[in-house]
Parts: sequence; C-alpha cells; structure tokens
Amino acid sequence: MTDPARTPVIIGVGQINDRPEDPADGLDSLGLMEAALRLADEDAGGGWLTGLDALSTVDQISCPELGDIPPALAARLGASPAILETTDMPHGDSPITLMNLAANRIGRGEITTAAIVGAEALRTAAKRPAKGDARPGDLLRANPKRKVHPYRRAFGLMAPTDMYPLYENATRHALGMTLADGQAESGAIWSRMAAVAADTPSAWLRKGASAEEIVTPSAANRPIAFPYTKLMVANASVNQGAGFIVTSLAEARRRGIPDERLVWIGQGAGAQEPYDILDRADYTQSVSMETALTKTLEFNAITAADLAHVELYSCFPVVPKLARRTLGWPVDKPVTVFGGLTFGGAPVANYMSHAVACMVEKLRGTADKGLLYANGGIVTTNHAIVISGAPLDVSFPQDDDVQPEADAKRGPAPGLDEDYEGAVTVESWTVHYGRDAAPIRGVVVARTPDGKRTLAEVPATDTALIGRLTDGSTDPIGQAGRIAVEAGSRRFTL
Repeated sequence: MTDPARTPVIIGVGQINDRPEDPADGLDSLGLMEAALRLADEDAGGGWLTGLDALSTVDQISCPELGDIPPALAARLGASPAILETTDMPHGDSPITLMNLAANRIGRGEITTAAIVGAEALRTAAKRPAKGDARPGDLLRANPKRKVHPYRRAFGLMAPTDMYPLYENATRHALGMTLADGQAESGAIWSRMAAVAADTPSAWLRKGASAEEIVTPSAANRPIAFPYTKLMVANASVNQGAGFIVTSLAEARRRGIPDERLVWIGQGAGAQEPYDILDRADYTQSVSMETALTKTLEFNAITAADLAHVELYSCFPVVPKLARRTLGWPVDKPVTVFGGLTFGGAPVANYMSHAVACMVEKLRGTADKGLLYANGGIVTTNHAIVISGAPLDVSFPQDDDVQPEADAKRGPAPGLDEDYEGAVTVESWTVHYGRDAAPIRGVVVARTPDGKRTLAEVPATDTALIGRLTDGSTDPIGQAGRIAVEAGSRRFTL
C-alpha cells in the first residue's frame, strides 16, 4: 500500500488572462505569476502559499529586466521555501518536468508542498518604449538563450516557425500523404482545438474557426512558413499566467480537502533529441517523443484506451500528428483540454501549466485519467505524465529518465557538408514568408550523393520554383536537384 505522506496530489490550479485595452498597461510576468498562484491557493482552500517548501518557475523571456524571479515571487507571496528555482531554458515541457520533479521530491520525503508557475507578458512587452515597434515574434527570435548554428542561421532557420515545417513536409511524405491530405488533417485537428477554446473561459481566442479558415491563406491568416498559416502556429501575443499547487495526500487530507477535489499524479517519462536539427537522423519522427509517450503508459499500467482526455502539445501541426499516431488517438477526438497553442494561447514555455489547470478541472470528482504530453525546442525536449481523478497504482519516487531507451532507437545522423556543390536529392524544404505574405526565400535541406546533409536556398525572385514547391502538384522530397554557388549564395534548382 502506498504511503499517503509520499503520494503526490494536485490541490489547486489558477489561470489568468490579462488583456487591458492598452497592452502597455498590462501586468509583467512576475505580476501574472503572483496572480495565478493566488488563484491556485484560493482554489485549494487558501493558506498554502506561506508554507511552501518549493517554488518552481518556468523561465520567461518577455521581461528580462525582472532578473531572478523566484525570490521576488516568494517575497510577494510571503513564502520562505527552502527550494527556489527556475528552469534553465524556456522549453515547453517545463511545467510537466517540474510536476514530475515535485512528485519525486514528495515521494522521497524531501518536501510536503510545492508550487509550480509560469507566465509571459509578450503582448505588453511588445508595447514597451524600450522595444519600440517590436512584435512578440521578434522577441522570440531574439531570445539570447537560443543557440543557433551559424550555418542554418545563414538560411533563416532560427526560430521554431522556420524549422517545424521541415518536419511537417518530411513527415507528410513519409506517410504517403499529398499536400491536400496533410492540410486536411491539420485543419481537422486545429478546428477541434478552436472548438475547445471557444468553450474554455481561460482560452485567449474563443471565436472558433473552421478547418477551411485555418488552412486557407487570407488577409487575416497570412502564410508563415509553408505549409503553415498564422492560424496553424503558436500564438505568443498574449499576457497569460498559470500555476498549480502539489502536496502529499496526507497533508491534503490533514487540512480537510475532500478526495473529490484531489487529482493524483501518476508516473512520467522524458527524453530528448539532439539539440540542433542538423544533427538529427531525419525529420520524419521523434524517437524521444515516442519513447516518452509509450513508457508513460507502461509506467502507469494503462493503454491509450484508458484515457478520457489528452493534451498533445500543439505548437505546430506536425507535433500532435506524430503524438496521436504513437498513441493511436483518432483524428476526430480533441487533442487538447485548453484549446491548443493557437487558440488557448502560447505563453512560450508555460502553455502546459494552463493545460494542467484545465485537465485538473475535468478530472476532479471522476475516475477518469488524462495524459499530458509536452515538448520544447524543435521536438527537442519531450515529457509526458498521467494524472487521474482517482488513485493510481504507482509509487514515488520513480526514475522518469528514458533517454537510454530513446537513444537505442535513434538512427545515426548523416553528417553535414556545408560547402557541397553539385547533384543532390531533396530531404525536406519550406518557404518563409514576410508579414506582407510575400515569399522571403525557399529553404531546401538536401542530401549529397554520399548521404551528407547540406542546405541551399531558392531566392524569392525564382517565382517558378517557389510555385512548384508550394502548389501541391508535385512532392519535391526525393526529387533530384542541384546546388550551385551564385553571387555568394548557395542556390538550389530542381
């Protein structure tokens, strides 16, 4: 029988959307975190924050002038926790990783109560005088913590919006799908997320959207990077905060919280891909995602059929597409309880704290189980966990590191040839667009005759080739082409 003093449960959740008429009047990240935790404390019955043993925050980028947030947040809350920490990078799996960390600390008897919180104020930050006319996307691309390989920087492969389309196009090809097939699946998944957001008070965009609206470029839905439009990518132009409080079952009961208000934390699993996408074996799968998902189900002795709800990270369509295939989750069932990173909102690395809050609200008072899957970077860091409205047959602490299993499945990287000229075959590709919806460039990832990976561009002036890459009449992947250096630029032609 599990020890109630070492059994972690979620007792309180809180979310805030801050959208004053003038964004410049909005709260900063610290203010959003404080507000979210005070709501979580109220949800848990009150009086928990001053007695925290651990306060963990998700790294934020919108307000760098705030410095080290955990001590400042603790002071505002009147808390003196022994553990004050923040994640080292703003990666999207952070809230789930921190939940698993808190559960293990409770399981080892190191702590009794922990709070996990994060927030971003990118809507406000973009209006600060120091930023001029900066946009949330500009702030994301300029994140100083992001390591960018100089070679891919030269081709504009810097931010997630630049690189995820390489996975989308390669995966679609590997699945034997046409462009129309792939876009139809994206539209089906995203329109269901929009419907969830429309019914979720804490979601940022609640108007709903049809599949056709989502996949069709328009004045209000400009192309971002082929084949993604604005309504298919994470919406970071938000001021949002969310957090949750975790304690032991014994402490929750001691303080009078009824079991029907509790949500039990199950076991989790995490693994990573090589940091740089140029060092990946291919762009058609993520073995760390697959391993994290399958091992999470195994650790909790359940199958996907036992799940009432899932939150499959949705920064870009290819991520839930891969995750749902690993789980066998049908396309006609929602992959979110919050609304997805387009419609629920994308406060950079803290989206999953909102998903946790919504999942807790759905599970309370039921025997249902939910799975939370998150990733950060370019499918780089992956973490999944199960939570339940009823006790689970698990015990803590547990080892959530499944990196060895993922590494055993991973194929070798092909190596990089930055200077190659001559005949190549297309491995993947995308087209980047400006805010005026005009192409900036096409980018091709190609393989040399000896299998090495290399990059080249298609200039926007080559309208014929840009058209062939994007009109769906042919699948460029696997086709023969050539790279030649012209005027200092590596040019690709089919």
